[in-house]
Amino acid sequence: MSEKSIYILGIESSCDDTSASVLRNGKVLSNVVANQEIHTAYGGVVPELASRAHQQNIIPVVQQAIQRANIDKKELKAIAFTRGPGLMGSLLVGTSFAKSLSMGLGIPLIAVNHMQAHILAHFIDEKEQKKPPFPFLCLTISGGHTQIVKVSNYFEMEVLGETMDDAVGEAFDKSAKILGLPYPGGPLIDKYAQLGNPKTYKFTKPKVGDMDFSFSGLKTGILRFIQKNVQQNSNFIEENLNDICASIQHTIVEILMDKLKNSVKITGIKHIAIAGGVSANSEIRKVLKEAEKRRGWSTYIPKFEYTTDNAAMIGITGYLAYLENNFSNINTSATARLKVDSK
Repeated sequence: MSEKSIYILGIESSCDDTSASVLRNGKVLSNVVANQEIHTAYGGVVPELASRAHQQNIIPVVQQAIQRANIDKKELKAIAFTRGPGLMGSLLVGTSFAKSLSMGLGIPLIAVNHMQAHILAHFIDEKEQKKPPFPFLCLTISGGHTQIVKVSNYFEMEVLGETMDDAVGEAFDKSAKILGLPYPGGPLIDKYAQLGNPKTYKFTKPKVGDMDFSFSGLKTGILRFIQKNVQQNSNFIEENLNDICASIQHTIVEILMDKLKNSVKITGIKHIAIAGGVSANSEIRKVLKEAEKRRGWSTYIPKFEYTTDNAAMIGITGYLAYLENNFSNINTSATARLKVDSK
């Protein structure tokens, strides 16, 4: 590539965070995220409210990203945007804006698979971030996805196992809701778990395929456990919150690690990465790092700011696609159920 500086604008709007980022040759110059607080009152994301908030946020967020990068928008070489998967109304806002700006500036458009971008966040140019070699396994865990993906190169990915029902992020958030904790409850379970004993209560782990997941039965088991104990003691949750959270988190992390162990055994690949919002969980990070010593794995853990939905991961995916001249047609449409191994 002959150009000295390749500036890519990334736009992310798959769920409830509006984000824009500018990257220069794979290095993040800015990464602006506007969160939507309105969903807290409803205990979860309301799609219609999310799309309206994206409409309000997208122009100022993109403008801030360009300003913080200290460049002129005319210096941009391409615009990368999230095509899917995600909430359709939210995706349409980002897709429409990206297309309009692409046409206005006369620069290429790059459609990005949101789940691929979570994985490729590992390749952002950061001094202290190790980049996994190909092939590697990536445990992709978020509020909407739980998958083990074999990554052979930047754009060749194969799903080896995935959840049969609910995602791990949903299991965390629904468990928190059962305990009366506010949304999003996953980070709160992590917080209280650090003060509790993970062996206090035992929950049954679901039995599914070697590399597949299931969390609906676990959620039901936690609900019945809480209901039974609250009937006997109305203060049960309040008196035992730390131990309950620690036991729930321990069970979920054990399920994830069991499947990773199976995947390593089946594939022989010992380079293991994690990606997605739930990869910010402290217990998952700790157990994965321990596996380096105990199992001889090489593990790759992204920086916190690149785990949750953000435009930097869209930008790095766009940059890698730009290097391969992999551009998108202006007629490319948003796709709510785009698969991780889709083009």
